[in-house]
Amino acid sequence: MLELQEVCFSINKDGEEVNLVDHVSLKIPRGHFMAIVGPSGCGKTTLLKTIAGLNAESAGTLLWNGLSLSDGHDFAPSEIGYVPQFSIAYDPLTVDESVEAATRLRIRTHGEADLDARIDRALEETGLTAIADRPVKVLSGGQKRRLGLAMELVSDPKILLCDEVTSGLDPRSEREIVKLLHDLSRKEGRIVLSVTHSLAHFELYDSILVLHEGRVAFHGPPDMLAHYFSVKDTEEIYPRLAKQPSTRWQSSWMKHRDAYYEKIEKRREKNIQEGELQVPELKKSAEGEEEEEKDVSTPGVLSQFLTLLSRRWRIFFRDRGQVFLQLAIMICFPILVSLFSDKANVQMRSLSDMRQTDVMLEITEQQNVRQDNMKAGSALSGIIMFQVVLLGLMGSNNSAREIAGERPIYEKEKFGGLRPSAYLASKVAFLSCLVIAQSLWMAVFVNIFSPFDGTFAQHALFLLLCNAAMTSVCLGISAMMKTAEQASLLSIYLVGFQLPLSGAVLALPEKIETFTRPFISAYWAWSGSVEALGTARNLAVKSVISTSITPQNFCFYLLGLHIAVGLLVSLIGAKRHQWD
Repeated sequence: MLELQEVCFSINKDGEEVNLVDHVSLKIPRGHFMAIVGPSGCGKTTLLKTIAGLNAESAGTLLWNGLSLSDGHDFAPSEIGYVPQFSIAYDPLTVDESVEAATRLRIRTHGEADLDARIDRALEETGLTAIADRPVKVLSGGQKRRLGLAMELVSDPKILLCDEVTSGLDPRSEREIVKLLHDLSRKEGRIVLSVTHSLAHFELYDSILVLHEGRVAFHGPPDMLAHYFSVKDTEEIYPRLAKQPSTRWQSSWMKHRDAYYEKIEKRREKNIQEGELQVPELKKSAEGEEEEEKDVSTPGVLSQFLTLLSRRWRIFFRDRGQVFLQLAIMICFPILVSLFSDKANVQMRSLSDMRQTDVMLEITEQQNVRQDNMKAGSALSGIIMFQVVLLGLMGSNNSAREIAGERPIYEKEKFGGLRPSAYLASKVAFLSCLVIAQSLWMAVFVNIFSPFDGTFAQHALFLLLCNAAMTSVCLGISAMMKTAEQASLLSIYLVGFQLPLSGAVLALPEKIETFTRPFISAYWAWSGSVEALGTARNLAVKSVISTSITPQNFCFYLLGLHIAVGLLVSLIGAKRHQWD
């Protein structure tokens, strides 16, 4: 049994505590199907999230089979399923692949046979077997709701929480979903709680909970609803609620509560006797408490990592737009850089060992050498910075939306037992492949047209570190932002400031330079690459710039620090609760 005793959830508004869930007390037996209804803003979803543990109760107690969920006896990830309003599946995947990924992330299965059995059972229970090979993006609204249910049923949850799963559906699809939820509550004593705005199909529910301003206005059998509110049609309930304060409705319900619960229990016993409701026996713990048999465990970090990485690559290759964009960037950016390579290939002349007897000839020779150095140095410095900035742009494109763009799905999977460390590791592994391919191809392609005098390996390493640093930092931004748009905008701004704040074009004032330079990865990659040039070219670059050059080792360490900080921020953001 799920029991709520004077449960409250409050927020601070204008300096005072406001209860969004206000002293809610309920008893919900096993094998029960309950609708949670009420006007907009009455606390329906907030109550559901409080039961799920997404909102920590401010007061009161939640009990599950007699054990307090506030005292460390929390739901195991496999015990509770939550179907939110938004889609929890990726459009490029098929129905079967979505359910398979959910199973691998939530359940430690015993071989392929067990895995296939769980998938097949979830598909069959939700009526999706016939469309298992269909991509998610072509599913109807009702089919997506069924898929969301299937992805939760793989762990055989004892409690299934559904938030507006019928919203936006046509009447026929709505009734089908409600009937499906009713049937799911009849198996294995499962409790199904469904938040809904609809006041239709109440005959399929075991009880109706009506909330008003966060308080319980009614909780009882559906056939008592119209009588309790003194209305002829259930559509008149919401206007009726507004005529009295929520405290009056709560007080009225408290007077009728025992009688209504008695009716609910009699109906439940009848359903059990007639075989409509299946409620397995609970075993006794050492303390004499009733408890569910827990035979489902969460997969390990490595298993979750491999599942996520495999899924990410599958999504990437099925998104043709993303694949074409990555190929276009990898091909076009190096070509842009190579257009300026001829200017860097000026023959580097040096002064003759023989002293000129003609003063004018000697001056002319010195001027020619100086001009060659300035041309080559300016071109080399510009080419290196061009490479660095373009790779920074690639890094931003790689990861700015990587976490923020799928945050709702990630939060849902984290609720189901996904470890943030496994999730972040899969992102790092995927992005590392992109970074290596982009950076090495940029270095190789440009080096063909403008060789770096035997320093190719060091130059390529700094390009790799620059791309990795920007990718890592933008991944951290993506992990901290609430939306993909916010993350993308901030990441683009970060790339935009790389060139002017690097000092490679115009030296910055010393006070500004001291403050900004540590944060500009473009400077450290550019400076390290310049130092990696051969002596002649190194001197040529230094002859045309006024910005100081930092030794290679220090550049290497600073770029490594950027990567480490980006990953640390990413981990913090991944662990942080951002369920909207």
